[in-house]
Amino acid sequence: SDKIEDELEMTTVCHRPEGLEQLEAQTNFTKRELQVLYRGFKNECPSGVVNEEAFKQIYAQFFPHGDASMYAHYLFNAFDTAQNGSVKFEDFVMALSILLRGTAHEKLRWTFNLYDINKDGYINKEEMTDIVKAIYDMMGKYTYPVLKEDAPRQHVEVFFQKMDKNKDGVVTLDEFIESCQE
Repeated sequence: SDKIEDELEMTTVCHRPEGLEQLEAQTNFTKRELQVLYRGFKNECPSGVVNEEAFKQIYAQFFPHGDASMYAHYLFNAFDTAQNGSVKFEDFVMALSILLRGTAHEKLRWTFNLYDINKDGYINKEEMTDIVKAIYDMMGKYTYPVLKEDAPRQHVEVFFQKMDKNKDGVVTLDEFIESCQE
């Protein structure tokens, strides 16, 4: 009965991606690239699924001088398209495909989704401030030149002056894309 329990536990915890052929058709990666990515993913996440805590730990390694946890939180939510608290290999690869090989439009749409924290289809100043603060925290105290306390707020004001075309206090996807393409 222990063996059956072990097998049951393995099937609930582990996640195997659907066929690589299907992912190859849905992404801008070759089968060989997907195999390499999968090997790396499984190495970091043997269960085949990443939860937010593990994601934060992995991400923190890239920013040793700052606190990347808040930015990693927002990034994790953007990767977690099902909004179920876990990122599967497919989610990871789909996002990576857009970020590395997507069109400018696809990259901008993905970035807009990252900034639209509450997923209401708009970026407001509060959301933008949260993201900018998270970026400043992640870059750490070694950013040059040394940043003033209100730098994030100023950054957001400039962002909104450029992006909020109709001055209604929120940035839509269309405004975001149009501004970025300018």
